[in-house]
Amino acid sequence: MARTRQPEVSNDVTRLITQIRAMIGKGEELPPERLLADQLKVKRHRLRLALETMRDAAELPRPIIRRNDSPVLKSDVVVQGTNALEVIELRIVLEPAIARLAAVRASPVQIAKILEAATTPQGVTRTIGDIAFHKLLADSSGNQLAASLYAFLRRVGSDHRLHVPTASAITSERIQQRDQEHRAIAEAIAARSPDAAEQAMRQHLRRVQREIADRLNPLETA
Repeated sequence: MARTRQPEVSNDVTRLITQIRAMIGKGEELPPERLLADQLKVKRHRLRLALETMRDAAELPRPIIRRNDSPVLKSDVVVQGTNALEVIELRIVLEPAIARLAAVRASPVQIAKILEAATTPQGVTRTIGDIAFHKLLADSSGNQLAASLYAFLRRVGSDHRLHVPTASAITSERIQQRDQEHRAIAEAIAARSPDAAEQAMRQHLRRVQREIADRLNPLETA
């Protein structure tokens, strides 16, 4: 049976894809289609072609089909009853499983992006680089519910009311340590080793947990 020929991507759609990749590479969250089309100054049908092409290539997750517009949980409400330690505790529960799934299900394109994102690019802040890496893993897990839970959890954790001040500046050594931990996770996923990916993620988040606890209780660790 003859293979179905894939439609060619026009030059303007290719340029759009390049722009969207650049936004994602900076750790930016893509806004809704209408706002993104206005931001990129393109017609929405052209934007949809670009987004669909990226989804077919596993560069973007498929959109969630919402059955209603009234989410049970709202991050603004949840923030009022939690703290930074609870956020990292839940991340330790969720993200090792996400890393395990990514080691089994991530596509070659996604693995290449994970390996690249494991090292913080020049000009990208530590926070944005961290979120971009972990989001790639969640999107590569093949489990849309897990990816949505992760996105919600990070939205809660990034709220300014849960910010934990640090007494010292972010040094290059600390960024290198974080990148080294990210690379261990990425390499385990690339090797298709779910056990190693899960373990590396858990070790990484345990270290983050200790760092947060030290910042919240500096006198106990002085």
